[in-house]
Amino acid sequence: MRVLVVDDELPARQRIVDLLRKDPCVERVLEAENGIAAVDTIESERPDVVFLDVQMPELDGLGVIDAIGAANMPLTVFVTAYDQHAIRAFEANALDYLLKPFSDERYEATMTRIKSRLGTGNAHNLDQNIAALIPRTSRFDRLVVKSAGRTRFIRATDIDWIEASGVYVTLHVAGTEELYRASLQDLAEKLEPFGFVRVHRSALVNLDSILHLEPISHGEFEVVLKHGSRCRISRAFRARLEERLGQAL
Repeated sequence: MRVLVVDDELPARQRIVDLLRKDPCVERVLEAENGIAAVDTIESERPDVVFLDVQMPELDGLGVIDAIGAANMPLTVFVTAYDQHAIRAFEANALDYLLKPFSDERYEATMTRIKSRLGTGNAHNLDQNIAALIPRTSRFDRLVVKSAGRTRFIRATDIDWIEASGVYVTLHVAGTEELYRASLQDLAEKLEPFGFVRVHRSALVNLDSILHLEPISHGEFEVVLKHGSRCRISRAFRARLEERLGQAL
């Protein structure tokens, strides 16, 4: 298996790396020192397992899951020094939870669970690998929204921005709001060809709907959109917007 270890503290990261490298079942160990690097590594390397620190600057562990999408995450083990994060970890579908400092025995118990899960999921993993080789053609330029007994067709170009709302998203369309069942990550992948860009772990914006930006502080901006809507550009996603614009903010 290929395993990614994400922690902004080198000693904590190194402890897990050292344990993993002793395991003959681990083919490769990857490292990321922050949440932004973790997102890039997960998307490019597609590890089987990630040991994910909860509290990190800029983009924390839960933010990594939001950015990737829970359905697209590798098997996830949260690692943190704060036990109050346990409930949130399991709500995010984590396989396990390691509380720092943890013993070798506790780590081994986690690895047993990981190997058990991967061992029973070989057929499913093979299907996923085959599916990854098939080009995606399911891009769409409109959404079918069902609400209050009616079915509405919303053009992507009419959406000002999209906000994450649990297992749903809120579509902000011409000053109105519509609830749509989908993950923000899934919509980001499908709508990027139509001029949308992720500006926050919980916000996807239509570039054509931006009127102007207002600086807040520490590299963050607030986006002012058509029809009076506002949302924030976080430092973690600022580079994505700059890349789409082809210039620095």
